Amino acid sequence: QVQLVESGGGLVQAGGSLRLSCAASGRTFSRHVMGWFRQAPGKEREFVAAISGSGFSTYYADSVKDRFTISRDNAKNTVYLQMNSLKPEDTAVYYCAADQNSFARSSSYYNSYGMDYWGKGTLVTVSS
Repeated sequence: QVQLVESGGGLVQAGGSLRLSCAASGRTFSRHVMGWFRQAPGKEREFVAAISGSGFSTYYADSVKDRFTISRDNAKNTVYLQMNSLKPEDTAVYYCAADQNSFARSSSYYNSYGMDYWGKGTLVTVSS
């Protein structure tokens, strides 16, 4: 069992930056693929970014590529999402997730199959 707690959400102006953090419990953190997803009001939850257990491999949704960076610190059981050049359309509840399966380079894979464990989310609001 893995418990995930997100933090770092808030209100930011368009063009600004935020860094989300996700603290994970358990001794097997480094064995899990970690991901960030988001759900905007009235929309389905969508994949944002994923990182392999080692941290060497990352994958991003096209909508955030070159603006967001996912990273992890296995010594601290924490995964991060650095969000730059934020846009109003980035407004959403952001969820941290963990999965025991292999790392995949496919948004449709993550959107279809989801992840094993989920946090409760943190709200990011980008004003225009």
